[in-house]
This record gives sequence, C-alpha cells and structure tokens, in this order.
Amino acid sequence: MDQDLTDFTKCLQILQKKIEKKGLQIDVIVILGGLGGRFDQIMASVETLFHATNITPFPVIVLQECSLIYLLQPGKHKLRVDTGLEGDWCGLIPIGSSCESVTTTGLRWNLTNQVLKFGTLVSTSNTYDGSGIVTIETDKPLLWTMAIEI
Repeated sequence: MDQDLTDFTKCLQILQKKIEKKGLQIDVIVILGGLGGRFDQIMASVETLFHATNITPFPVIVLQECSLIYLLQPGKHKLRVDTGLEGDWCGLIPIGSSCESVTTTGLRWNLTNQVLKFGTLVSTSNTYDGSGIVTIETDKPLLWTMAIEI
C-alpha cells in the first residue's frame, strides 16, 4: 500500500470499497478516535478529511472524547446544535488555505464575509446564540470543531 497515506486514509479507502461492494445505505461515516496523542498524528487525521472528499461521497466526522471535527466544503451549511449532546464551545479553523469569505449565523460571535487565515483570524472559543441552528457559508474548505458531551 501507499506509504504516503495514513492508516486512517487507507481505512477509508477500504471502507468505501466495502460500502460499494455490499450496496450499503449510509448517511455519514463516524470515526471514533484520531484526535488524541501526538500533534502530528492529529494533523494527519485532519489531512485525511481532505482526502476523504476524493474517497467517499459521505460526510466524515471525527469524534474524540469531548471533541468533534468535520471538514465543511465550500458552500452553505446548516448545522443543528440543539440535540443535547453539544458542549459549550465551537470553532471554525481554516486548514489548507485561507478562507476569503466566511459568514455565520447562530453563533455568539458571528462572522460576516470575514477572512479566516492563520496569522490574521482563526475563530476559536466561540459558542452558540441559543437558536439551535448554526449556518456557515464558506468559499474554501473550513474545519468545524465543537465540544460534545457523550
């Protein structure tokens, strides 16, 4: 197998082949783990979310203890944050390249056509406004992260 890919990426490739072979009907792939321990391994998990868009048509969510990450693709997104499993914090992190236009609703500190990039602004330690819905519009892939209570 290709050593330029992480074991996580290779697992997604195998999983997608099995989904196709068995004709499974799924909505989302949930990964348990991958955000703890070594920082380089955590970043490798984030990078796998970029590969995932070329591997599977299904959203890939990563859960670890009290955190969830999900790579939002360019476009508009509507996230329900009223399930009772949400923690207090959330964030939007530009990974891979800067996001030149990010607009949100449903957050305590919303963004309006804001540039998100390292060295300028990274939206961390935000929270919800109580509406139960967060909308995010982004022009580039953007990492959504949030606290979870499971």
